[in-house]
Amino acid sequence: MRKLQVQGVHHITLTGADRQTSLDFWEGVLGMPFIFDQPNLDNPDEGHLYFDPGDGRLITIFTNETRRAVHDRTPTDPGCVHHLAFAVSQATFEQAVERLDERGISHSGVKDRGFMNSIYFTEPMGLLIELASYVFEPPMGCSHADVLIEAHRLRVARGDHNIGRIHLADAIEMLVERRQDSLSSDRGPKNPY
Repeated sequence: MRKLQVQGVHHITLTGADRQTSLDFWEGVLGMPFIFDQPNLDNPDEGHLYFDPGDGRLITIFTNETRRAVHDRTPTDPGCVHHLAFAVSQATFEQAVERLDERGISHSGVKDRGFMNSIYFTEPMGLLIELASYVFEPPMGCSHADVLIEAHRLRVARGDHNIGRIHLADAIEMLVERRQDSLSSDRGPKNPY
C-alpha cells in the first residue's frame, strides 16, 4: 500500500452568492485578482469565478444570480469547514482593523497566537475568514513549517502550553546552525563586552 502524496493545495471552491457580491468580496475586500470565469461545468445555472489568493493557486467561487448574501455563520459541525486562513504581511495586518471597520465589517479584533497574529470575520455567505500574519521570517532555505516543527519540539521538551516567540527564536537559531556551516570551532553564544 502506498500514499497519494499531495504537494500543496490546488484550489478551494466555495459556494458564493451572486456574481457581483462575489467579485466585490474576493477582489474588492481581499484584493485577490479575478483571473477568469466560465460556467460551472457541472451545473449550467451557476457561474464559476477564479481568483488568485497571492500564491498562484486558486480560490474559486460558484455563483448564482438568485443567491444573495445571507451573513449567517456557516455550519461548524464535524466534517464542515470551520474557516479559511489567508496570509497577509505584517504591514497589511496592522491595517486590518481599520480597513474592516471602514467597511462596517464586524470582526474579532487582533488575536495573538504566539507564532502568528490573526483576525477573523465572515464573508458574505457566512464562511469564517482569517487573516493571518506570521511574527517571524524563516531562515534562508527554510520554510515556515521547518521553523514551526522545531519550535513545537522545543515547546514540548520545555513543557510549555503553546508555541511562543522564544521557541521561534531558538528554532531559527538551531536551523541556521544546522543549515549553514561555519569555520568557527565553537559556535556557542558569547559576550564580547
